[in-house]
Amino acid sequence: MRESKDPKYLRLELVRYAKEHGIKPAAREFSTTVKTVRKWLRRWDGKTFESLKEHSRAPKNPARKIMPELRQRVIELKRTLPTWGAERTKRDFDIPLSEKAIRSIWRTEGLLKRPRRKHTTKQDLRQMKEKWRLFEQTCLDTKDLTDIPEFYPQLMRLVLPKVQYTAREVVSGLQFIAYAQERSLTFATLFAEIIIDHLRRCGVSFRNCRFQTDNGAEFIGAWNARSKSSFTKTVQAVKGLTHLTIPPGAHRWQADVETVHNTIEQAFYCVESFSSRSEFLDKASAYVLWYNVARKNKSKNCKSPWDIIAERNKNILPSVVALPPVFLDQLWKAKPKLCIRDNTIFVTLLCH
Repeated sequence: MRESKDPKYLRLELVRYAKEHGIKPAAREFSTTVKTVRKWLRRWDGKTFESLKEHSRAPKNPARKIMPELRQRVIELKRTLPTWGAERTKRDFDIPLSEKAIRSIWRTEGLLKRPRRKHTTKQDLRQMKEKWRLFEQTCLDTKDLTDIPEFYPQLMRLVLPKVQYTAREVVSGLQFIAYAQERSLTFATLFAEIIIDHLRRCGVSFRNCRFQTDNGAEFIGAWNARSKSSFTKTVQAVKGLTHLTIPPGAHRWQADVETVHNTIEQAFYCVESFSSRSEFLDKASAYVLWYNVARKNKSKNCKSPWDIIAERNKNILPSVVALPPVFLDQLWKAKPKLCIRDNTIFVTLLCH
């Protein structure tokens, strides 16, 4: 009986023993207190095990009861943003509940998914990267959009882009994106030109800075190319700026940009709906602006990219966070006007 997984059986034996031998002998025999024996004798109705069930110890009239309106708001937020955790929901929407209370509501409604086992961090470089200069390294990469189940039907119906071009500044986490129907050296070069021109206009200096990419054909050209690609030439044509490629297979070197790929998939592509290509671009612009200005990053001391930029360099214009996404293939077909000013090539976005 002592090894029984259901304590009601043990309590039944306690009650039987107490009725036969007395309360104090029962307390000694079952290694408990006289008060406990009297409690179960009082609750036992002589018929069912339900009378020996433990009663809830929660207060009947709690001083801080969760109002139905607040509870419903927490549930609706989880259904709208299923990938958001309790901590981010509480912080970004000013929910006056503890994280534990929010998770309890979600668990009761069956909205909590089984937590994914986190990988073990082999080497945490965040403290080292915090010591880098602002815009010292910007990582560029591409993301396939055709493998997102929630987004794929809309992609096919509205002929939305299949590839996302992404750039992320390592120190602040500032993010820029653009779209195209395919991976292309032409589009990657155009994307780099847009970013460089935008950062220059906002007062960013490229002294001893680098653009880091993987060894994809959209960045280095053919694997057996004998000369530098147009992407590399475009980047290195800027004084002080170099193009760095990661070692083959060293995907962790691109962890900063891969992180935002996972974030935008969960917070944007999996939850948003679109009625047209123009609405898709508008919502993507709103997401990027929200990410760069309002979203607090826990791994960066709960600061947004603009918070970090404003602290590090007050000479950089606030418009640095507001570069809207574009359709690179559409921009290329419109034959953007290339202008030469002060020996610098920049792109006039005619079709945006």
